[in-house]
Amino acid sequence: MLEALEGSQALARAVALCRPQVISAYPITPQTHIVENISKLVADGKLDCEFVSVESEFSAASVALGAAMAGSRAYTASASQGILLMAEVLYNIAGSRVPLVLTCANRAVSSPLSIWNDQQDSMSVRDAGWIQLYCADNQEAVDTTIQAYRIAERCELPVMVCVDGFTLTHTLEGIDVPEPEQVDGFLPAYQFSRTLTPTNPISMGTLVSPDFYPEARHSHHQALLNAATEIIAADEDWGEVCGRRYGGLLKTMGDPEAKTVILSMGSVLGTLQASLQEYPQQESIKLVQLRCFRPFPRQAIQQACAGAERVIVLERALSPGSGGIVGNEVLAALSEVETRPQLFNCAAGLGGRDIPLDIVPRLLDAASQATPGHFQILDVQLDKLPQEDR
Repeated sequence: MLEALEGSQALARAVALCRPQVISAYPITPQTHIVENISKLVADGKLDCEFVSVESEFSAASVALGAAMAGSRAYTASASQGILLMAEVLYNIAGSRVPLVLTCANRAVSSPLSIWNDQQDSMSVRDAGWIQLYCADNQEAVDTTIQAYRIAERCELPVMVCVDGFTLTHTLEGIDVPEPEQVDGFLPAYQFSRTLTPTNPISMGTLVSPDFYPEARHSHHQALLNAATEIIAADEDWGEVCGRRYGGLLKTMGDPEAKTVILSMGSVLGTLQASLQEYPQQESIKLVQLRCFRPFPRQAIQQACAGAERVIVLERALSPGSGGIVGNEVLAALSEVETRPQLFNCAAGLGGRDIPLDIVPRLLDAASQATPGHFQILDVQLDKLPQEDR
């Protein structure tokens, strides 16, 4: 049954359905509502778990790490500068192959200070070794959170579920909250093969000499690549439970034979869909929602873009001094195909700037004037800048 829920409230309900045993929490906008709602569920006796209020995001990640290592299903959440403060521990969690789930309520990173949404925070830790899944709406965020626990525990890898701050976390939607029986049937009790216990003492995260470090990195890399199979399977199996599927690694919409592809991640997909309805184009367009950014689905992107003449990548972050982050990886993937489409790469909505409804015409116009492979910030207003920065 549909319920009108704020995104953060819906995410809290989804986490509770997964029956975590330890939750560590430190507030930061726009993630705060998630852990506030979880704390209320605990206080009301609707969730039986250890809720630990900590003094920083570094501590929040550390508590979740320790809990998962000790044999408890764990959860935490953060955003923006909090993700950066967690960064050292995020690498430790992933490098130790510890299964837990973190919600990243995506928010711009300072300086200058911004509390509004873009995806610079999760992109900044894209190489920490976490699975990263990006959600287009709150129903997908609920279902992906449930899937994330199964993926994490089967792969023994942590999963970051990325939801756009404010745009999703603070927006009311009609949400079909799964029944506890559905989740219990889909998600077995927590198991971790290397649980720390006095009866079988082992070391985790210890010093590794150069004689073994490359093998550890190779193993971690291979585990992430192999996780693609579990991500697809979790989406398919959850679809059998509730009837909702999201395409596994990515989802395509529109004309499958279209010569122009627009690829993006997160809630901007809803704006792109609305733009196509409001501004129908003479040419057919295929939309590609990149749901899984890590592991990067090279083959799935090649298949989704097969037959296209141009691919436009719209992203919500950038690598200063280089350009597009997602765009460069898509370009590398498409460089392997025999007939490579032209790629146009741009960012928009940085720091929460509104992405207008005419975004599709703007993208097509920009692509028609740009040099293939060139990166630009689509909505930058150059007259606000000194001449030397234009």
